Amino acid sequence: MLRWTVIFLVIALVAAVFGFGGIAAGAASIAKIIFFIFLVLLVISLVMGAVRR
Repeated sequence: MLRWTVIFLVIALVAAVFGFGGIAAGAASIAKIIFFIFLVLLVISLVMGAVRR
């Protein structure tokens, strides 16, 4: 999941360099959403691991 975040971030950076503002903004927002989903899943995984022990 973190790989997808990096991919969309790279797409946003490349689009911004070439002047495609709309595509860059869209890719950056998708990268942000996926990153926050990753963080939530990470916290849930850590809590469940601590409860299981």
